[in-house]
Amino acid sequence: MGLKSFNPYTASRRFITVVEKSHVTKQQPEKALLEPKKRSGGRNNQGEVVIWHRGGGHKKQYRKVDFRRDKIGVPAKVAAIEYDPNRSANLALLHYADGEKRYIIHPIGLEVGATVSTGEGADILPGNALQFKHIPPGTMVHNLELYPGRGGQVVRSAGSSAQLLSKEGEVALVKLPSGEVRKFSVDCMATIGQVGNLDHENESYGKAGRTRWRGIRPTVRGVAMNPVDHPHGGGEGRVKGNHPQTPWAFPTLGKKTRHNKRTDKFIVERRK
Repeated sequence: MGLKSFNPYTASRRFITVVEKSHVTKQQPEKALLEPKKRSGGRNNQGEVVIWHRGGGHKKQYRKVDFRRDKIGVPAKVAAIEYDPNRSANLALLHYADGEKRYIIHPIGLEVGATVSTGEGADILPGNALQFKHIPPGTMVHNLELYPGRGGQVVRSAGSSAQLLSKEGEVALVKLPSGEVRKFSVDCMATIGQVGNLDHENESYGKAGRTRWRGIRPTVRGVAMNPVDHPHGGGEGRVKGNHPQTPWAFPTLGKKTRHNKRTDKFIVERRK
């Protein structure tokens, strides 16, 4: 795994880098694990744009990923490692002993042919899933459940991992990639290891068109607009004197937006 660059036979080609995919062993997805994926273009059910700069892009099909890891005690063999257009991480295709096939997020060190298991008796090896009560402190984990049985919701992107710091009674303390230390129930599931595809963050798109392929449309800066269109607009020459605001004059860029007192009790140390 690493970054691949190209001969600059066009101007943009000089700057394009892609993640080298020699570790991806299967090019076509498993048909039984595919679902159609509807695109909204950032619009709600009234047709209004509620998320700007979305639209276009390549068609994708959704891969059904097993975030719950609820096949307790059934061993599975890693049949292939696949690319997933819907996320930064790759997927590992598992063939279970009872004949079922499922996708999981591919962690570093999980190779084709390896055996993966879930539950209390599983070894502390990449790809195995256990409850926090069965994981030793200091272990790096990913795909963490916030509530038991709900399925993994955090630490799922390429290269990310959390660390189990300690356990006391029914509570496990986990340090998340943001630096936040948070309380989890010891009954929550987590998968051992660090998510693979580490070089994803070093990729350079190289040209505007490659961003459009991803369904992201251009963004016009507020300072380039007129005052009627944006609080940052207007002024003779370039003016940078405003506090950062949205087009509707709400504070942005660093303004704290967390308003969830119900879950504040789970946060031991705020993110850095």
